[in-house]
Amino acid sequence: MDELATRLGIALKSHGLMLATAESCTGGGVAEAVTEIAGSSAWFERGFVTYSNLSKQEMLGVEATTLVQYGAVSEAVVREMVVGALRHSRAHVALAVSGIAGPDGGTPDKPVGTVCFAWGIQGEVIQTQRHQIEGDRAQVRQHSVRIALQGVIDLLNRRTQSA
Repeated sequence: MDELATRLGIALKSHGLMLATAESCTGGGVAEAVTEIAGSSAWFERGFVTYSNLSKQEMLGVEATTLVQYGAVSEAVVREMVVGALRHSRAHVALAVSGIAGPDGGTPDKPVGTVCFAWGIQGEVIQTQRHQIEGDRAQVRQHSVRIALQGVIDLLNRRTQSA
């Protein structure tokens, strides 16, 4: 995880950008991974841990109607989480993650291991993905942190290639 977070820090610094995280099922695991890197204060601005639906609404401005219509584990909600993280921070880049880590909470439509991600840069299109991650609670959470970090790296790489 350190190697991935280090690569992320290098990419953010090279673009002169700061990151904010909006996390649910990972419970701050992404923020922990990036702050394990010495000097991360140069590229990590803040993290929001919004485990409950109410906290998603209060801290990030996720619409109650979005939560009711799509559920907390949805691409629509993580998209709104990214928008809120950017709006409520001084970061230029944000990521969001919300999922069902288990062992309970799954449904036929969204089984345990369903995790939604979003990544965005201020003023640009927000990218979303839905993954089905195998494993126990710890494995789902750890793999989600990796996907979240890699997603920002990929977003910045695409930005560099299109510039």
